[in-house]
Amino acid sequence: MPGARRTKPAPNARPSGETLAVGRIVRPHGVRGAVLLEAYSELVAAVAPGGRVFLGEKQTPATVVACRKHAKRYLLELKGTNSLEAAEFWRGAELRVPISRVPALAPDTYFHWQILGLTVVTEDGQVLGQVAEILETGANDVYLVRGEREILLPATSEVVRQVDPVAGRMVVHLLPGLAD
Repeated sequence: MPGARRTKPAPNARPSGETLAVGRIVRPHGVRGAVLLEAYSELVAAVAPGGRVFLGEKQTPATVVACRKHAKRYLLELKGTNSLEAAEFWRGAELRVPISRVPALAPDTYFHWQILGLTVVTEDGQVLGQVAEILETGANDVYLVRGEREILLPATSEVVRQVDPVAGRMVVHLLPGLAD
């Protein structure tokens, strides 16, 4: 079933070139340079000892010494960050990993960032607009499509017929009542 099924919660996970944001450094932890990392999703598993990560807007490269679960967050140690002051520098920085290290998703499963912005067309070629927002309802996601008017489309196989992030397009079948 095509749709925006994904690991939870990943509203902030998004690509930037060759990297994907997987978390944000909340604050230093202790005096030896460790930091607390708030994960955007289970994609934080790509942050592994010896692996390369990228920090902040400038995507400064760093090597992971250790990353382990700590209550609801992760305790992260980076090579060269050995003091409270050095750790404080990274407060609020986004943590990114190479996209090549992110595990592949199941077929017909997409990250929200792959769906947002797609041009939505009907099976007969009528352009409805673009996916502007994804609403999480519990049963399935719902796409808010903005064009001449706003349309809510359930992310189900009955409605979503094809998703092509590379082409920037989603083909849908409009069930009675969806576009009215």
